[in-house]
Amino acid sequence: MREYLKFYIDGQWVEPVELKTLDVINPATEAVAGKIALGGAADVDKAVKAARKAFASWSRTSREERLDIMQRVLAEYQKRFGDLATAVTEEMGAPASLAQRAQVPAGMGHLATAINILKDFKFEEDRGTTMIVKEPIGVCSFITPWNWPLNQIMCKVAPALATGCTMVLKPSEVAPFSGQIFAEIMHEAGVPAGVFNMVHGDGLGVGVPLSSHPEVDMVSFTGSTRAGIEVAKNAAPTVKRVHQELGGKSPNIVLDDDVFTKSVAAGVRHVMNNSGQSCNAPTRMLVPSQRMDEAIAVAKETASQITVGDPTGNAMLGPVVSETQFEKIQSLIQKGIDEGATLVAGGVGRPEGIDKGYFVKPTVFANVKPDMTISREEIFGPVLSILGYESVDQAIEIGNDTEYGLAAYVNGADLAKAREVASRLRAGQVSINGASDMTAPFGGYKMSGNGREWGDFAFHEFLEVKAVMGYAPKEAAE
Repeated sequence: MREYLKFYIDGQWVEPVELKTLDVINPATEAVAGKIALGGAADVDKAVKAARKAFASWSRTSREERLDIMQRVLAEYQKRFGDLATAVTEEMGAPASLAQRAQVPAGMGHLATAINILKDFKFEEDRGTTMIVKEPIGVCSFITPWNWPLNQIMCKVAPALATGCTMVLKPSEVAPFSGQIFAEIMHEAGVPAGVFNMVHGDGLGVGVPLSSHPEVDMVSFTGSTRAGIEVAKNAAPTVKRVHQELGGKSPNIVLDDDVFTKSVAAGVRHVMNNSGQSCNAPTRMLVPSQRMDEAIAVAKETASQITVGDPTGNAMLGPVVSETQFEKIQSLIQKGIDEGATLVAGGVGRPEGIDKGYFVKPTVFANVKPDMTISREEIFGPVLSILGYESVDQAIEIGNDTEYGLAAYVNGADLAKAREVASRLRAGQVSINGASDMTAPFGGYKMSGNGREWGDFAFHEFLEVKAVMGYAPKEAAE
């Protein structure tokens, strides 16, 4: 059993000011997998002050110095690849294949991307007699989620390091093991004391003081919209920058053409990935009403091929992360049935043959109406809603009819038509025919958040813009 009872502050593993512990549950077995210390405001204060002290020197380091440190972090990350994958499977239930193929590589990918961008990033720009300078914003607090733990840690930490910021990380208390190993990686890589700090804890004990601390210059939060609103409220009195990547209810518009069957099948598989626990999952599939029966047949067949079981084995889907999430998903599945949607696959209860663990049946609803609960609320589980549309215009209207705007998807054979649909969807990221790009900006419209992560856009979130006027004197008048 894992036991992580110290925090990483100012380059050292330190005891909590007051020891309180939390059991971490393995969602596949419902057994206690480990124990962490829960931090409080006093621990946060120590970490923030360490970050503030380190900022004076780290912010003045050269591009080459930061590149050297980041490359060392990458090397240590690669050394601990197997440990990280095992931790992710144990803490949040990702199947071993997903942990090794996607969860751990995602973090590594963001770091490698940031290294490449830093090599040529322009921190200064001549504009006549004025020099535009981009400077690190300062001390950053990071509050990260449990669903893609390493992805979300690294897409904040990497650009912050690259731009000369210092930071305090609060990994999710639900899935803290990978965050602990990540802190060990940062230490082994020789990241200077105070540049990176980590305090375990929950939202109330650590999240609130991190988002409200007067010496924090920026808070970056990934999680639910409800919690994101609280973070923004906590940050408001000190007018710090707030970056939020929040919830989603992403539409997937399937066009009426020759690749329809292929598009529907791909859409079902995409939703089920990571047990449906992705904020950008294409959870609302929109299909031509006249092809609803065809979509149902394809979706049913595709869902039947998705295996659920022990994440250390060969199953495609592991459990969802916690009992709380399991119960929420079950209630929303029941709501879909009660409100009259057609249950195509799955339903309430655990999959057949499984009597322990937070396993959810891969569930597909069809003939879903736009006003149904399952069409509007973020379920965050392996549940797909299929809605019909009479015209592409109506599909776009339904797709945009949500408080969210994180991601959207268009699938079809006619690229020009897909592009036109994409141009009308109100979302921060639109994927055509399953395309992905780790350098593309990621973030939301509306209540899906503000600011952007990934690639060079992420760098700007951690920079202040300074105009130095008179930097270059005017040419003498002739």
